[in-house]
Amino acid sequence: MAKLSLVLLAAIVAISAAFAPVSQTTVRSSAPVAFAPKSTPFSSSALMAEAEDMTWEGEYPPSKVLGPIMSKMPSGVLGVISLMFLSICVYSCAQSAALQQVPGAMNDGSWVKWYYVLGSFGGPLAWGTHVASWIQRKNGM
Repeated sequence: MAKLSLVLLAAIVAISAAFAPVSQTTVRSSAPVAFAPKSTPFSSSALMAEAEDMTWEGEYPPSKVLGPIMSKMPSGVLGVISLMFLSICVYSCAQSAALQQVPGAMNDGSWVKWYYVLGSFGGPLAWGTHVASWIQRKNGM
């Protein structure tokens, strides 16, 4: 109980420290800086302008929010990919449920197969490609 109280107290202190105001005092040094700022081929204003282009007005965003690959794909292709991911997820969950029915499988964990766990990630991927398909359909692609 004492260890749990200590862990909870440490978590509360860490969380409250995140919301504490930061002091604005700085130490001024008269010593020159020993390094030069690294020059980059990209200007910060160009990067900020690219990031600011992702806003939109209205019901649906422009196709460019989907990235360089999916923004060029037609809605039908994204819909088929979404159905593929969904069917992989459903198949993996169904096969995993069938393995749970094997006697003793729940006791030793033999019903957990890596390929069914991997296939279960098809659900979120199906949702994402479904939304991408909807965006492309609304944008006329």
